[in-house]
Amino acid sequence: MVRVSNEGALADKKPVRRHMDGATAQEQLLDAAEDLFYRDGIRAISVDAVVERAGVNKMSVYRQFSSKDDLVVAYLRRMDARFRERIERSIAKHPGEPAHALVQSITDLVERASNPDYRGCPFVNVACEFADREHPARVSVACNKEYLMARLLELSTAAGAADPQLLADSLALLVEGVYATSQTFGPGCGPMRSAPATAALLVRSACGEGRAEP
Repeated sequence: MVRVSNEGALADKKPVRRHMDGATAQEQLLDAAEDLFYRDGIRAISVDAVVERAGVNKMSVYRQFSSKDDLVVAYLRRMDARFRERIERSIAKHPGEPAHALVQSITDLVERASNPDYRGCPFVNVACEFADREHPARVSVACNKEYLMARLLELSTAAGAADPQLLADSLALLVEGVYATSQTFGPGCGPMRSAPATAALLVRSACGEGRAEP
């Protein structure tokens, strides 16, 4: 059961509590968790702070989530669904052209990572906070990365790469580099902006000249 304390509560402006149905309360709790967890990290944010931000009755969190871990997993499930939607939108821009779709996915990631409010990959952030690979949050991280690798391998194979696994691994490393440099060098930095051209070089090298453009 969740223990809600005053630690981390947003005391300056407390939202007015009001009764709401379970589905609405759950969405508001997840909206608040997304804002706070993504910006400040999971360990830094108490459940009480999420409840305060959501503006729901305290009992709502007990009804919707059995523990903070349960809330964290729900937050990561939401972020994973959005990630998959973005990847599929990138791929859909080049139907029947997997080589171009691979480069497009990197291009679109760079554009997203150039937003001043971008705080990197939420799954990388969580992996840094939780060392135990058996923790439910780390299991969520593994699921997200497994999807990314599977999709990159599928596209690399369809693009005719001589070694599809090598190309998929190389592009995955490039993706992680975009995540890292967006935070260390800053949004819109040169190293991050070079990623689409690097992806195109990797794809051309693996699949043959003329198979992809940055």
